[in-house]
Amino acid sequence: MPIFERDDIQLHYEVHGEGFPVLLFAPGGMLSAIPVWRRAAYDPIARLSDRFQMIAMDQRNAGRSRAPVRETDGWHVYTEDHLALLDHLGHERFAVLGNCIGGSYGLGLMEAAPQRVACGVLQQPIGHTDDNRQLFFDMFDNWAKGLLDKRDDVDAAALPGFRERMYGGDFTFNVSRDFVRGCQTPMLVLMGNDPYHPSETSREIAELAPRGELVEKWKEPEIVDETVARVAAFLAAHS
Repeated sequence: MPIFERDDIQLHYEVHGEGFPVLLFAPGGMLSAIPVWRRAAYDPIARLSDRFQMIAMDQRNAGRSRAPVRETDGWHVYTEDHLALLDHLGHERFAVLGNCIGGSYGLGLMEAAPQRVACGVLQQPIGHTDDNRQLFFDMFDNWAKGLLDKRDDVDAAALPGFRERMYGGDFTFNVSRDFVRGCQTPMLVLMGNDPYHPSETSREIAELAPRGELVEKWKEPEIVDETVARVAAFLAAHS
């Protein structure tokens, strides 16, 4: 069970396969962790590690990863984790593949280290609409309750500020439309279709990004093999 330790943070990760590195961000919201991939439309670890080096991880305070919880936390601390792990593994350049909240993690890396991200696959990215913010607040609160029940080092007073920094924003919550409009990183956007993963968010990312591509249908069982082939070809073309 590889654990990368940085100060008072422990990040659980796994490396599968060889080739160009692809950092994976699992679905699951605040509980984004490696095992959640097995419930996704396809598991990129199983389907792509014969062609790429797939780097999977549990996000901080999910799965087997652990970190302090501070009022000043937000998207930026996750990006710092991601870059530190890639530095630890010796990867200067890499691709990202993120599902659900992983789309926002991927966009955050593109903004923080544009020269390092070769391309990004954003599968049903989360996004804000006029009527879904409470869904994200409730999801955060359920995660926070679980932490408070299990850990006596988590201060409940730190959670409202953290929640606001995560889900109080607009669009994809962590980057602006102006950033995506100017982002030159190639993006393959696999469209979402539910309140957490609004289709309008997927469409807007693909339309704004100068090198964005949209795939509307991709997770139905009868076309998953075609989806995997398209994702693999996209990663290969930009790595």
